[in-house]
Amino acid sequence: MKSPVRSFSTPALCASVASLLVLTACNKKAPQQGAPPPQQVEVLTVKPRPVQIRTVLPGRTEAYEIAMVRPQVSGVIQKRLFVQGTDVQAGQQLYQIDPSIYQAAYDSANGQLAQAQANAVTARAKLERYGPLKAAHAVSKQEYDDALAASRSADAQILIAKGQVENAATNLRYTHVNAPISGRIGRTILTVGALVQAGQSSNLAIITRLDPIYVDVNLPAISLLRLRREAASGQIHTNPDNSVPVSLELEDGSTYDQAGKMQFSEVNVDEATATIVVRAVFPNPQKYLLPGMYVHATLDEGTNPQALLVPQQAVTRNSHGDPQVMVVGEDDKIAQRAITTGSTHDSDWIVNSGLKAGDRVVVIGLQKVHPGDKVTVTPFREAAAPDAQPANVQPTDAQPAGASSSDAGKN
Repeated sequence: MKSPVRSFSTPALCASVASLLVLTACNKKAPQQGAPPPQQVEVLTVKPRPVQIRTVLPGRTEAYEIAMVRPQVSGVIQKRLFVQGTDVQAGQQLYQIDPSIYQAAYDSANGQLAQAQANAVTARAKLERYGPLKAAHAVSKQEYDDALAASRSADAQILIAKGQVENAATNLRYTHVNAPISGRIGRTILTVGALVQAGQSSNLAIITRLDPIYVDVNLPAISLLRLRREAASGQIHTNPDNSVPVSLELEDGSTYDQAGKMQFSEVNVDEATATIVVRAVFPNPQKYLLPGMYVHATLDEGTNPQALLVPQQAVTRNSHGDPQVMVVGEDDKIAQRAITTGSTHDSDWIVNSGLKAGDRVVVIGLQKVHPGDKVTVTPFREAAAPDAQPANVQPTDAQPAGASSSDAGKN
């Protein structure tokens, strides 16, 4: 018996073949893409070079001397004897207060002194007459003692009268309101005809001595220790009197043509900011500097012959504010390196520790790499660097509070 032969129609056969092809295609794995190429970064090879080190600190000018002119006696102002805004000399009369009542008091005190002196003459004469009479027992001892007491009382009245004369003379002198110091006088507060009172809180005028003038800056306490060591070792050039010279940059960027010197530092460190007030003094013969001006004081710390510089854009900071950089190792892999920075030089940080000559620091491409990544290295192009910062500004001036200072040694 013959086996039955199955017959397939042409459409069914075509559908079966198509399904088989679809299943075969689905079972094939999709071709894998190749690994991404290494990220390209621009690096700077660190090389030591000599750099002039300067510490630049912000500060304010302060008056060398200030005198507030106030009346010492009460009365009406009769005259104003100065021009506002001009220089006056110590002892120069500024105002005249009506002296009439003080002249009368002075004359009265002189009269009382003359009367006391006359009484003293009579008392001494009586005492001199009673001396021999007492020896001859012509007067009693009580009468002699009374004469002696009267003479001494008359002498005491002379002293009292002299004190009253001096007091009256002083008040009379105070009607001449004189300048207590030499300097430039400001605007007058009261005019002629105004009534002034002794001990009043308001000023008649204010005199400010402008030459010389102080500049007060806030210096990190640790920087002050470093500067003192450098001055003692001779690294910082000092004046013949052992003072440290200081130059001054004004708010408009110009340089003040007179050199100053460090004169004084506060005895206490501000616990909140870890800074100390340092005072420099500058000659100001042209009265160009005025109190309250914002300035930058610059200390020349000499030359560092082996300074290591990295662009500021290559330095980042961790959550604690400590500076760090990305470096490329010999295997072209990224590693993170903690550093400590000093002052700035143009647009670069001066690195105190954490780097050595020959290290390759990532400058461009920092945002696209992480420690352990393999990278493709190209030299850093100086043209890509940001515009130069003001030269040699201390980190205390260039970074917010909380970040590491130039000398705090944070790493």
